[in-house]
Amino acid sequence: MSIYILILLLSVYLLFIIIVSVNIRINYHLKAYNRIKNYDLNHISITFDDGPNLDYTPKVLNLLKKYNAKATFFCIGKNIKSNPSLIKKIIDDGHTIGNHTYTHSNLIGFFNKKRMLKEIDETNKEIYKITNNNMMFFRPPFGVTNPIIAKAIKETGHKVIGWNIRTYDTIIKNPDRIFNRISRKINPGSVILLHDKSDTTIKLLEMILIFLRKNNYESITIDKLFNLNAYA
Repeated sequence: MSIYILILLLSVYLLFIIIVSVNIRINYHLKAYNRIKNYDLNHISITFDDGPNLDYTPKVLNLLKKYNAKATFFCIGKNIKSNPSLIKKIIDDGHTIGNHTYTHSNLIGFFNKKRMLKEIDETNKEIYKITNNNMMFFRPPFGVTNPIIAKAIKETGHKVIGWNIRTYDTIIKNPDRIFNRISRKINPGSVILLHDKSDTTIKLLEMILIFLRKNNYESITIDKLFNLNAYA
């Protein structure tokens, strides 16, 4: 075999691995709950990553209460530790909490199994201190999956939650632009990804909630949408 053909094949394989590892919706390395197809109820789930945030999570909670919507918050362990009262508020308002690792490291895709298990376990412990419950939902930072993360999740027994509508609200700063792109994608059984840490998200969230109300949709928590146990 020519060395050039070998390099080409290796390059194609590497590209394939990168694509399936950064796109949780493909379900290549592990099974993730991304949406429900052919769902016959007007239910969707709004989810938030990276909180709780002292400045923005209360604003999110106020909007959710205003529009009678429920959501699922995938929280970072170190943020849980710093904001226990916000965690209590999220739960008291009828929302669900999920595990989003302890540090949300940019190097999450390179962690070994031991480090990955530590990230998950330490985050669960922070929630247990507050609620006496263990979280059963896990969302990897950036939606990154790989064989190591898959092995860790198999050991912990968590259900991995993805999404089918990614807003890119941490990158795109124009909420109107985001809404115009995603609104046509909202269908029964959809899971929307947001981040409770910016003004963009606050403005976008209200647009989404108004759209849901006008179109007779209801935002419910992930456990209710997929009929799963959020805690153990």
